[in-house]
This record gives sequence, C-alpha cells and structure tokens, in this order.
Amino acid sequence: MGKGQKGSLDEKKGKRMRDDSPAQEDGKKCRVFRFPLLVALLQLLFGVAVAAVAFLMAAISPSLLARETPHWAGIILCLVSLVGFILYCINYLPDEKTSMQFVVKLLYFILCTTGLVISVLAVAFAGHHHSQSSSFTCKQMGEACVCVQDPNDPIARTFTYEGVSDCEAITGTLRFYFLLQILLNLVQALVCAVGTFIMWRHRYQVFFSGLQIASPSPELWQKV
Repeated sequence: MGKGQKGSLDEKKGKRMRDDSPAQEDGKKCRVFRFPLLVALLQLLFGVAVAAVAFLMAAISPSLLARETPHWAGIILCLVSLVGFILYCINYLPDEKTSMQFVVKLLYFILCTTGLVISVLAVAFAGHHHSQSSSFTCKQMGEACVCVQDPNDPIARTFTYEGVSDCEAITGTLRFYFLLQILLNLVQALVCAVGTFIMWRHRYQVFFSGLQIASPSPELWQKV
C-alpha cells in the first residue's frame, strides 16, 4: 500500500511538473518566442521604412528642410532596434545579477521612450506640412516651383522648391509622402510605447524569448 501510494504521488507530481512547463513539441525542434524580439523587428522595419520614404522626399527638392524629411526618426529607431536585439541575446538572470543585463535593459527603456517622443514629433511635423501643402497654389518658374497658400493675399508666405521640374511633385507626390510619414510614424510610436511598457512591467511579468531547445525542465528555458 505504501509503495502504491508513493508511486501514485510521484506520478501526480511528475504530471504537474509537465503541465507547468512550456508546451511540449518535437524534442528536435527549436522554439522562437517573439517577445520582445517582435518589438525590435517592428522597430527595425518601420525605422527603415520611415528613413526610405524620407530620402525619397529629399530627392524631390533640395529645398526641403530636415523636419520635412524625418530620416532622423527612422535612423534613431533602427539604432533602438539594435539594442533590442542585444537584449534578446542576453540570458535572463533574476534580480539584476549582471551589470550588462541591467545596463542594456535601462538603455532600451530610455531609447524606447526617446523613440516614442521622436515619432510623435515626426507625426506632428508631417501633419503640419501635409495640411500646409494641401492649400498650396503653385506655378512653375524655370527649375523651381513657387507655391503660396493664398494667392489673393499680397503678403502671403511664399515657398520656393528648387530643382523641381513639375509642380505636381509638390502638390501631389510630396503631399502623399507626408501622409505616409504620418501613418508610419504613428505606428512606430505605438511600437515604441509597447517596448517601453514591456520594460516597465518586466519586474512583474516575464516573457520567454530566444531560440530554446525543447526541454521538460522549465529551469533550462531562457527568459527576458
């Protein structure tokens, strides 16, 4: 009886440990957990997209200002994503037992917060210039396109875009790029907000990440 009860208890205990461990699949397969790797990938993707669209905008006219072509926002987010990839590669140790882990986590939190602010700033600039260009009345003057917001106002501000052979590039293509920048930077801001939230909640919630070989022991899994 004693041996039978002991065997039953051991069987129940083993079953409970299997239930508490991550879902088992083929032992030869690797698992890819996408938090916070997914955040870093999205930051890289949208950072490259924002920078690419900004350089396309800059190619329209050299007269465009830096705030009108927010390539800086995309480049900064690409750098933020690199820190996220570094964080993904660092093995988790509880209670901040490694200085490298603490520094990278803190740096990633600060950079995500900075990226959020920069993305919101880029959205504000793009929204302002899109609204401004929507009311443009332009005419071609040689190799430049001269635009005004109100042709009936003698003291209205004049915008001159050098190196433009067709004003349609300003009233059509550039306006579309401004709208695209609004959408890209808005999504980019949301991704940075998610990254900031993950780092803030990290002490209370643990996300599995990385490439882990299937193992019945949860202690062998890396956490980030």
